[in-house]
Parts: sequence; C-alpha cells; structure tokens
Amino acid sequence: MATAERTRLSQDDVDLIRTTAARLQANIQRVIVGNDEVVRLVLVALLTEGHILLEDVPGTGKTTLARSIAKSLDCTFRRIQFTPDLMPSDITGINYYNQKLGEFVFREGPLIAQVVLADEINRATPRTQAALLEAMEERQLTVEGVTVRLPRPFLVLATQNPVELEGTFPLPEAQLDRFLLRLKLGYPDEESEDQILERFESANPLEDLEPVIEADELVRLAHALRNLHVDPSVRRYAVQLVRATREDPAFELGASPRASLALFRAARALAAVSGRDFVLPDDVKMLAPYVLPHRLILSTQARLRGRGVDELLAEILARVPVPIER
Repeated sequence: MATAERTRLSQDDVDLIRTTAARLQANIQRVIVGNDEVVRLVLVALLTEGHILLEDVPGTGKTTLARSIAKSLDCTFRRIQFTPDLMPSDITGINYYNQKLGEFVFREGPLIAQVVLADEINRATPRTQAALLEAMEERQLTVEGVTVRLPRPFLVLATQNPVELEGTFPLPEAQLDRFLLRLKLGYPDEESEDQILERFESANPLEDLEPVIEADELVRLAHALRNLHVDPSVRRYAVQLVRATREDPAFELGASPRASLALFRAARALAAVSGRDFVLPDDVKMLAPYVLPHRLILSTQARLRGRGVDELLAEILARVPVPIER
C-alpha cells in the first residue's frame, strides 16, 4: 500500500512554477529578442535539470542566452572554449602537490559551476568530450580517484556549428543521448534584428540583469515537479513514440530508454510552466522534435533516399495514435 500512496503536486507549487517561469522568461527576454519558444524550452530544461545542445551558426546569441540564464538564476557561470588541444584535466581540474601544506590539493576546473557554456564542443577530441559524460549524467567528477560533487542546479549549454566541419570531432551517441534538448536559435526576422540594434545601441542590457529566483528555490521546484500527475495513457504514449523509432527500418539506431525518461520529464515541466498540474498528450507531441532527433541514427537506405530525421519523426508522430480522454 505504501508504494501506491503518492503526493500530488500542490496547486500552490504549480502556480509558483508558472509565475516563476513567466518572470524568468521576461527577464531573459530583456536581453534576448524573439525566440520565445526557445526560451520557454530552456525553462523546461532548467526545471528538469537537463542539458541543452544549441546547434547553430556563430553570432545568433548562444553565449548571450547562456549568460542571461546564469544571471537570472544568480548561478555561477563558466565558459569553456573547446579546442583540439584542450585536455580533460583543463576542464575537470587537477590534484597538485602544495609544497607549503605538504599535501595534494585539488584545483577546480571550469566545469565546476552551475551553468557551463561548452562553446564549440565538437572541436575537442573525443577524450576531452568524454570528460563531460560523468558530470552530465551523475552530477559529479572523479579526478585521480577523488570524487567531487557538482553544485545544483547543474546545466551544460553546449554549442556546435553545423556548417563548418573542418577540424571537428562529431559527438558520440553516448554524449548526444545525455542532452535533454537540441535547440536552434536561427536568424531573427527583420523587426527582431532592428530591436537588437536598438536595445544594444547605447548599453548592454545583460550588465543590468538581476536574478529573479535563487538557485536553491529552483532546485526545490524541480524536486516538487516529480509529483506532477501523469495519466498512465499519456505515459504509455511517450513510450510508444520512442519504441516506434526503434521499430522503424529507416533508423539504424532508435531512441534509448533515457530518451523515454527525458520526454516524460520534459512533458511534466512543460505542463507546469503552462500552469497545469497534469500532462496532456500534446505536451509529449510538442516536445518530441526537440528531445528525440539528436538521439536517432538514419539507416544507409534512408540516407541514400535523401530522407531526414525530422521528416521521418514527423511521420511517426502522425501515425502513432494519440490517447483520447474517455
């Protein structure tokens, strides 16, 4: 009987999550012009303590977005410029012998922060990329046998340029699977670009940005979110979507159970951000194009036919039946 009892997310917490998300979005958009949907999805990632892969050309505001998030949360922020000569110890830290103290001391690397911008992550060697795996999944680092817990919240915002491939190392599937969402900012429209010039004409609004929530409160809300109700039929719908990618011959590699968890958790966060204490099938359907594509590998036949991951996923979303309330 004990396992059947479960505390429902209170309406007060739902309202707090919704109002907090609205305040965070308004604060971030004092700096970021447009991209309402991207900012909303970033808030979903924050509430699930998930990581984000920003895939776009240079100059579209990826670094500015990361810094705006860090300042809005009053979080520690570090930017790591990934290059081919970057070593794992350059980001995790090292144990060095302190002659004054007569003992080994751990010197923290830039990865020990609450918001980490991994800029051009695909320019680092696979060995350095792998140094992020433990941190992203287990929120800890192990350096020469010493385990260091990472602060919470811990969010990795990684960027990569999808156009320039010379001197890059594609991210391995194991690492891609650890990103909750893959987002694209894209170029602004004419009106938004004019607003950017006007906003940054005389000052940088990022410098005056004030935090709207403390990191501890965000962690508490993320923990409370685990009690948001999900109907079994909606949960099964998320599972069916993920399983459909494994059964489709167009994919050589379908989405993993980690993808099912990611889709499930992100849907709960989206529901709360929308002010609901329950998840709709539409929440799952809306998030699938951001949660699943980077976890899928096309078959040779699909590539030869010129099929794309996004196109094939849209077909799966169209054919998997959506649960209907009886």
